[in-house]
Amino acid sequence: MNMPAEDLLRLPGSWNFDYTYFAGETASRFFAELRDNKRILGRRCPSCQRLVIPARSYCDACYVEMGDWEPVGETGTIEAFTILTRAFPGLPEPPLVIAFVTLDGADSAVLNFVEGVDLDDQDAAGAYLFDNDRVRVVFSEKREGRITDFHFESILG
Repeated sequence: MNMPAEDLLRLPGSWNFDYTYFAGETASRFFAELRDNKRILGRRCPSCQRLVIPARSYCDACYVEMGDWEPVGETGTIEAFTILTRAFPGLPEPPLVIAFVTLDGADSAVLNFVEGVDLDDQDAAGAYLFDNDRVRVVFSEKREGRITDFHFESILG
């Protein structure tokens, strides 16, 4: 039985709470490498040979413990992106670009901000990113062991 849309309840709520995230051994090393050495490391699956970033303890395809740590390149290709035009708590003021990028040598994409794109005309910015999908990693001067210790910048095509 399908309820009419006007009979469906809308329940307001709010999730605003502080928390501490226990990163574990693998994520701790991944984030420490960002902070201390300005390096992005992945882990290679001994079964399927994929190099995965952010580094994980277990392969999400093979369900085996990941193997060796390996650095990835500091340039990559945008796989998907969005231009945010609405404000979200905890994010910089819009407009801004967030993209999944596969860094050279990696077999998975990592999500982060893309800076240096003129966002005055979002349609033109989207077309630009679609045609110029190569980016480079730029590390922050002050790093804290977080994914925001770096962002991407477009490499002119």
